[in-house]
Order: sequence, then structure tokens, then C-alpha cells
Amino acid sequence: MNSAYQICTRCVMDTTAPGIEFDSTGICNYCKSHEEKVAATPLYQGGAEEKLRQLVARLQSEKRGEYDSIVGLSGGVDSSYVAYQAVKLGLKPLAVHFDNGWNSELAVKNIEQIVKRLGLDLLTFVIDWEEFKDIQRSFFKAHVIDIEMVTDHAIFAAMYQIANKHKIRYILSGTNAATEGIMPAAWQHFKFDLRNLKAIHRQFGTRPIKRYPTLSVWEMAWNHYVRGAKSVSLLNYLPYRKDEAMRTLKDELGWQYYGGKHYESTFTKFYQAHILPAKFGVDKRRIHLSDLIMNGEVTREEALSDLHKPLYEPLQLEQDQDYVRKKLGFSKEDFQAYMSSPPVSHYEYPSYAKLAQRLVSVHKKRLHK
Repeated sequence: MNSAYQICTRCVMDTTAPGIEFDSTGICNYCKSHEEKVAATPLYQGGAEEKLRQLVARLQSEKRGEYDSIVGLSGGVDSSYVAYQAVKLGLKPLAVHFDNGWNSELAVKNIEQIVKRLGLDLLTFVIDWEEFKDIQRSFFKAHVIDIEMVTDHAIFAAMYQIANKHKIRYILSGTNAATEGIMPAAWQHFKFDLRNLKAIHRQFGTRPIKRYPTLSVWEMAWNHYVRGAKSVSLLNYLPYRKDEAMRTLKDELGWQYYGGKHYESTFTKFYQAHILPAKFGVDKRRIHLSDLIMNGEVTREEALSDLHKPLYEPLQLEQDQDYVRKKLGFSKEDFQAYMSSPPVSHYEYPSYAKLAQRLVSVHKKRLHK
């Protein structure tokens, strides 16, 4: 982090973000990275409509069973809009929801509305809670930043398991460059770093991993190169604005907003709005708002105004903190000790992230077509 505070003159990324650099006009490298990612999407590469038509035709022609694809549903904006667009395009996806025990009631209602209105079949993957809790607790005890890696890794692994079982090659993803083009590398960890996950759990866990779904980078490569599985970022083929997507979902599917990016999960809300800023000095609103600025959805002035608003109302914070720590089995003293302890890098534990990321970059185009 730079010694002197500075904030980008175009977005709201600042020197709290590791690796930030500014040009002579004060515009940061994250703005430029966002532009490059968006420019590289099928939408801006020319012939987007024809590419999308060919993609849909390929999924339909390669269907081996009842479904031509899988779409993960969290109840959030991106995944819900992918499901909506998939059906609109004539695809027949199997909707899959990963239940890790932290769903908000609103997320559940959104999922129910989406599958009902779109006529989708829903498969819910319910995690073994005690085992999952033990891994989450391990990440707390390790003091690493990416506690959400425990959920994200399992989602990827479960999706591939389900795809294999149902002989489905294509997984429709809600990831997109337009509203997710900015992310400092130090604010998360490589989600497929199974070595890191197992090492942390081995050191701090109390029960063996038996039912928690895992996916090594080698298994991921096998899925893509041998099975021919592909993750398709459908939103990168379409003009995508989060505000317009939310309006469509509300009007046509009865979807309801839950108050923040990824706040459809009770744990994710608490993690992003309290743990990250209070323990790690990370306010993820900066990346989310900067993405929206770059996508033309909010002005910089509006984003700065939002950043001045409290992340939590005091009473809601107290309620959510009590709920999360009790559900995870932490006493007040344990949780206070956790919050006051310094962060520890993921790389203080065994990891193959750097090697794996180099390997992944080799077939990145195949992974994120």
C-alpha cells in the first residue's frame, strides 16, 4: 500500500487496495484492467449475436440427456439473470442450488420464484453442516482473508460432480466482466487451492473431510480436457447492467433485492460488511461501486456518497454477529480474540496456488469462453 493516501479520479479504488497504481491524471490501474477485461468479452469482439447463436446451438446439439446445461442459483442478481436469459434463449438448464446452511429467507424465496416462473427443475446440494462448519472454523483460526473460499471451492466441486452425474458438459456462470471486472489479488485466494484448504483444516480442524466436495486443479483440468466440460460466462455475450437486470427480475419473476452484492447469504453479508473491513481493512463496496461506475450505472459522486454510509446499522450488526458466532460455535471472547488478532497470509500455509494459476492461465480461454 502506498504511504500517501490517494483515490482514483475515475472510480473509487484507493490506496487501501494492494498493487494500486495511478497515471499522471490520477486514474488507477484497476480502471484500465476493467476496460481490458470488458473489451476482451465476446460482446465487444464483434459478431456477438452470431457467437451467441452458435453457442446456444452447440449446447442444444450436444445435449446428452434431459438438460443441455447447469445453472447455479444463489438467489442473487447475476445467477438469477443467467437463468432468465438461458430460458429466453431456448436452453434447458438444470438449476442447482448449493445450500451451505447460511441462506437468507429472501434468497430461498427468490430461488423458489425463479424456478417456478421459468419452469426449471431444481436440484439442491445440501452440505454436511457439521463438516462444513469445522472447515469454516479452521479458516477463522488460521486468520486468512478468504474465508469464503470454503464455500466457493465446494460450489465449484459440487457443480462438476452434478454435471458428471447428469452427463452435462456446460455450466452457465454468472461471472461477468461488466460488473465484476475489479478485484485486487490480495483480497481473495485461488479458489481451487485444495492443498491450502486441506492444510488449514488439517492444522485447525477437529474432524475428517468425508462429504465436503473437493476439486483439485488436476481434476479441474481433467474435467475440461478429458470430459470436455466448460464454464460459460453467458453474461459476457450480452449487454449487462445490474440495475436493468434487477428491474427485469422484479417485474417478470417476482424477485426481491436483498440489500448488497452477495448479501443473499447471511454469512457473506457479515463477512463482507464487518469481518473484512474491521479485521482486514477491506471495504469491498469499493470494488463493487467502481465496477458500476465503469459500467455507467452510477456516478463517482454517488459512489462516494454510498461509501460514507455505515456498512451496518448497530443493532443489525449485533444481531448478525451473535447469530454467526453462535452458529459457528464461538464464544464472545473467542470472536473478540479473532477480530483483534493480525491477519495471516494464505501462503503461510502449504499452497499450490502460484503453480496452479500458471497452469490455469494456459487454458484460461477454454475455462471462460
